[in-house]
Amino acid sequence: MAHTDGTPMRILVVDDESNLAELLAMACTVQGWRAETAGTGREAVRLARMEPFDAIILDVMLPDLDGFEVLAKLRGEGIDTPVVFLSARDSVDDRLNGLRLGGDDYVTKPFNLEEVMARVAARLRRTGTLPEDESGVLNVGDLQLNEASHEVSRDGTPIDLTAREYEVLLLFMRNPHVVLTKAQILDRVWDYDFGGNGNIVELYISYLRKKIDAVVPDKPSMIQTKRGAGYMLREV
Repeated sequence: MAHTDGTPMRILVVDDESNLAELLAMACTVQGWRAETAGTGREAVRLARMEPFDAIILDVMLPDLDGFEVLAKLRGEGIDTPVVFLSARDSVDDRLNGLRLGGDDYVTKPFNLEEVMARVAARLRRTGTLPEDESGVLNVGDLQLNEASHEVSRDGTPIDLTAREYEVLLLFMRNPHVVLTKAQILDRVWDYDFGGNGNIVELYISYLRKKIDAVVPDKPSMIQTKRGAGYMLREV
């Protein structure tokens, strides 16, 4: 994955735990991106001012400026680089604060490394930095979703989805092979404004399974339940 001119994506990883920062940087390298690390908030601000990055992975708990202060400084200076927060602070207030300040995503520790990379890639796609397939089509096995037309099909058979079903499936299609928790699905699809609980997620997973699996009833369900963890979309 690279820019359209062939140059690699540039990711700034900010975490005061050097081992974790290096692990994240290595994961970015595996994706084909070029990563640079910073261990303090002030260093992160300095680097972000000096040269453009395509995305920033930003720890909230830093030894000088916290991640929220770093983001506030960057946004105040007109630097709109997508920011994915990492934090052990998992309260709704903390997540809302990060998003209200201009953050693009919020992942709580401990995290799945593959999930973090998938979320960074999703932010890059949404900002137009990471090129999509020329047709704007996402494919997972024989399941296909066209982001331009909102058309969904499996094995060539069209599948009619409601707007909310489409949003849930789009989240899975953008994060294949990643376990998504009920809380993450609520946060990403219902934008924190739903007053219910995780049962609504179960309900929509059921709707999607019925529609997707009905096309090829001889195969296992593509949306798999990971007991005690969440749900994952994968080819079968």
